Amino acid sequence: MECIATFETTHMALLFERTMRKNGLNVKIVPVPRSLSSSCGLACRYPCEEEERVRSMVQEGQIDVSGYHRL
Repeated sequence: MECIATFETTHMALLFERTMRKNGLNVKIVPVPRSLSSSCGLACRYPCEEEERVRSMVQEGQIDVSGYHRL
């Protein structure tokens, strides 16, 4: 199963991607499904089994995530 994080701004999406990759996580920038949000249009996909680690890094890095979703 894949998870995605959505963002209000492109800057936060890119910061999320950079932070996760720097910490060894395999993430990918993807378009936000329109059923989830119409904000900045970018989301980051990551493995759901890394959810706890992702949330911890988001908090430490002060990254503004709009939402976490399972696909």
